[in-house]
Amino acid sequence: MSRKGNCLDNVVIENFFGLLKTELFYLQEFESMEHFKQELIEYLDYYNNRRIKANRKDLLPYYTDSKPFR
Repeated sequence: MSRKGNCLDNVVIENFFGLLKTELFYLQEFESMEHFKQELIEYLDYYNNRRIKANRKDLLPYYTDSKPFR
């Protein structure tokens, strides 16, 4: 853990929540808490299994997690 006032250990989760808010929360209005929960589950599935990132050489996370990154 970093010292007080140094947030380097929070950068990963801060990035995730920033993406979550811009890609899910701000784009739609939720009718109920159940609707929000369902959309959140679908977004987490997308984020963990189907999202393509350029730094992974355009592969899905499922394929890059099983291979060493080069």
